Amino acid sequence: MKKKFLASVLVLAMAAGMTACGSTTASNTASTGKTYKVGIVNYVDDASLNQIVENIEAELDAKGEELGVTFNYADYYENAQADSAVLNQIAADLIADDVDLIVAIATPVGMVMQSATEDNQIPVVFAAVSDPVGAGLVASMDAPGGNITGTSDALDTNAIMNLMKAADEDIDLVGLLYDTAQDASTQAIADAKAWCEKNGIAYEEKMGSTTDDVSIAVQSLIADGVDAVFTPSDNTIMTAELSIYEALRDAGIPHYTGADSFALNGAFLGYGVDYANLGIQTGDMVVDILVNGAKPESTPVVTFDNGIATVNTEICEALGYDYETIKASFEPLCTQVKEITTAEDFE
Repeated sequence: MKKKFLASVLVLAMAAGMTACGSTTASNTASTGKTYKVGIVNYVDDASLNQIVENIEAELDAKGEELGVTFNYADYYENAQADSAVLNQIAADLIADDVDLIVAIATPVGMVMQSATEDNQIPVVFAAVSDPVGAGLVASMDAPGGNITGTSDALDTNAIMNLMKAADEDIDLVGLLYDTAQDASTQAIADAKAWCEKNGIAYEEKMGSTTDDVSIAVQSLIADGVDAVFTPSDNTIMTAELSIYEALRDAGIPHYTGADSFALNGAFLGYGVDYANLGIQTGDMVVDILVNGAKPESTPVVTFDNGIATVNTEICEALGYDYETIKASFEPLCTQVKEITTAEDFE
């Protein structure tokens, strides 16, 4: 009798163990092999934004392999080419495709995707938005409060202007080159004006919304004899950089800008965030929301230390600067000085 009872207990225990194992296996199976549809929307082709895309995709691939899931972004990548009508159509298409999450690269994309997902609450992760609060994308950097969060490339304009002064103590006229339609430029240009006024330096503004406009604006700044030109992280000017850098170089005018991609495309100096790292961090946020169940409304916006100065050594030499001297004058004002040479894309 006792043996039968013990045998029964053992059978029940084994059955329970098998059931437990079965449920664990089922749970593991449920958490692996899943495919997430991720829409990635780029605002326009330029070195910075494309670098972000590449690093988001690489991070999603790496995390997918690590976690045993698939992030299908290849079928849902779109580039609006700075066309608002195209951007709105992309939003409609992604919603129709029932994507699990949308990655919005640059402020205009973030704003359109925020509006498009207001009713369906598809999570949105933005990248490279300079002023998420000012753009109305989030309630605050620590508590976004909606279905959207992301990474910011907020620019320390004063730091760039201080580098400009360090390179040329006698500077007395600064050109401000930007696109008024770019939200990323609004606060940065206001900060640049305030810096100039505080330091007793005159400034002249020139704007452009197309590459042709920007080229004309540059010729005007050259004719007016500016000592240097400042541009924040403005996508319109970034797109035009390859078309304007030679004119500025030949005129002996250094172009100080808000991203390393400008320096890659021929500007004298780019200052700001590491866009490769920004892309990686954006990819990690996507994974955290989709796989770990993080809520965008309570996921703080990620910001970065704007401390990297990237100097184009070819332009540095053409302007008559000694790179080692420039580097020594810049180092106390930033966390790192990096070298780059002119090319179309990051290698």
